[in-house]
Amino acid sequence: MPSKATTRAGSGTAGSGTAGPGATVTAWRPGVPGVVEVFHARFTEYAYPMHVHDAWTLLIVDDGAVRYDLDRHEHGTPHDTVSLLPPHVPHNGAPATAGGFRKRVLYLDGSRLGDDLIGAAVDRPDLRDPVLRRRVGQVHAALVRPGDELEAESRLTLVGERLREHLRSREAGAAPRRDPVLARRLRELLDARVVEGLALAEAGALLSAHPAHLVRAFSTAYGIAPHQYLMSRRVGRARRMLLEGWPVSGVAVATGFYDQAHLTRHFRRLVGVTPERYRATGAPAGG
Repeated sequence: MPSKATTRAGSGTAGSGTAGPGATVTAWRPGVPGVVEVFHARFTEYAYPMHVHDAWTLLIVDDGAVRYDLDRHEHGTPHDTVSLLPPHVPHNGAPATAGGFRKRVLYLDGSRLGDDLIGAAVDRPDLRDPVLRRRVGQVHAALVRPGDELEAESRLTLVGERLREHLRSREAGAAPRRDPVLARRLRELLDARVVEGLALAEAGALLSAHPAHLVRAFSTAYGIAPHQYLMSRRVGRARRMLLEGWPVSGVAVATGFYDQAHLTRHFRRLVGVTPERYRATGAPAGG
C-alpha cells in the first residue's frame, strides 16, 4: 500500500485556515481503481470554507457531527448517515458538536459514479441507510490493511451499486439475479490466479461483465465473496506448505500475501492459530 501522510495540526481558530489543537489528518492514495484519495481526520475547531472537488466525496462521521451547505441548502451528518457530495458543486463544513468530529472520506472518480447522478446527489446528499453505512466502514477497514486491495475493491463495488440505487430512486434490496455460469467462470479465473491475484476490473473485462454483477453472481452461487474465496485458497496452500516445513516468511511470498503479517492475519482468522503455531504442531489445527 502507498505510504500514508499523517500530520498533527497546531493551534488555530475555526475558519482560520488551520485545523486547531489536537487535530490529526491521515491521507493516502490506495491501489484500488476509482479511489482518488482516502482521507481520515479528527478536527475540533476547523471550519472548511466554500470549495469544490473534482471527485465524489463519500463521507462517514465516526464521532461528533458535521454541518455543511451544499447548493445553498444546509445539511448534517449524524452518526448513522452516509453523505455523498458530488463533484464540481461548492460546499463547506464545520463541527456541529462542541467536541468537533472524526470522519473518514473516500474521494471517488467518475468510474465509480457518473456525472449523470450529480443532480440527484445535490438533492439528496445525506443517506440514512445502516447497510450502506456498514459497507462503507468495511471498505475503509480493508483499505488500511496492506494486501487486502481485492477485498476493498469488492466491497466498494457493492457500495457504488447501492449508492446508484439510492440516487436513481430504485428499490434497494431486490433479490440478486442468479448467473451460475458467470460465477463458475470467475471461480475458474480466481483458481488460475491464486498467487498473482485479480482485480475486479480486469475480471470484468475478461468475462464481459460489470464488476458489481460479478460480485453478486459469485456470492449468490457460492455463499462467499470473491475476495474471501481467494484468501481461502491462499490459506489452503499455505497450510500445505507449512506442513512441508517451509518457513513462514517464504510461505507468505509463495502464496500471494502482501507480507508475513498479512498471511498471519488471514491464517489466524480461517484456521484459528498463527502460521508459526500451526507449523510447529506438524498437524492440521483447523477445520
